[in-house]
Amino acid sequence: MTVFPLPTLSRRARGTGSRFAGIRLDANIRSVFNYEFVAHGARMIMESVMAGHSKWANIQHRKGKQDAKRGKIFTRLIREITVAARLGDSDPASNPRLRLAMEKAYEQNMPKDNVERAIKRGSGELDGVDYIELRYEGYGINGAAVVVDCMTDNKTRTVADVRHAFTKFGGNLGTDGSVVFMFKHCGQMIFAPGTDEDALMEVALDAGAEDIVTNDDGSIEVITGPHDFMDVKQRLEAAGFKAEMAEVTMKPSNEVSFTGDDAVKMQKLLDALESLDDVQEVYTNAVIEE
Repeated sequence: MTVFPLPTLSRRARGTGSRFAGIRLDANIRSVFNYEFVAHGARMIMESVMAGHSKWANIQHRKGKQDAKRGKIFTRLIREITVAARLGDSDPASNPRLRLAMEKAYEQNMPKDNVERAIKRGSGELDGVDYIELRYEGYGINGAAVVVDCMTDNKTRTVADVRHAFTKFGGNLGTDGSVVFMFKHCGQMIFAPGTDEDALMEVALDAGAEDIVTNDDGSIEVITGPHDFMDVKQRLEAAGFKAEMAEVTMKPSNEVSFTGDDAVKMQKLLDALESLDDVQEVYTNAVIEE
């Protein structure tokens, strides 16, 4: 670990590939920056992690997989809408989680009637399954971190299915807190290569984004707090910036690249977890190279 002294920042410090205080950070070698603010300025702690993979290619691959599993996506979105309406207000205007779930549903061309029924089940206007949210943590190939978020009406069934998937495909289920500290709960938007970086940055910063990241493939990431995500996203869209991917996610602090046989094994584990009926999302710090 190397500590670099920096002058006092005129803006909030930005991450890899971003600009601050007139300094351009190179993203050809991906680095993860943490900032410690002190009384007389700031210092930057940098841990470099090689990442020659294309963020953009991985996003396109992921979108292709989602299109192939549209029926399963509908089921997961209905669960998310139901739980969001149950835990918060049934009015999306005052419930950001519900608003985001509805937006995702409409992006997948889910009929409006399906969305409204899910909201009514969550708010108690209609009878429905009482889902609970569960999170499991574990390790994949070569110790890669994996976080599995579930919604279920049967905890015993769910934990058995998740443990079986880990064990069958070369991983193992961990304990609470074993890997989640390697991820940040945040909003993430990814914009296509060629997007006007300066204009995007100006709008995003004014809207309250936490971080702007320019990847070495030209794609741009905007990172927000989880509760600020919808507001920032709407401000960007109003300015003409439409993200190719936008979600509240668990973003890994560091990524680990997999190639060859290890990549195949890791992908099989991730596919097995994602195929489980009770699984909503699978997060990992593994990057599968094509």
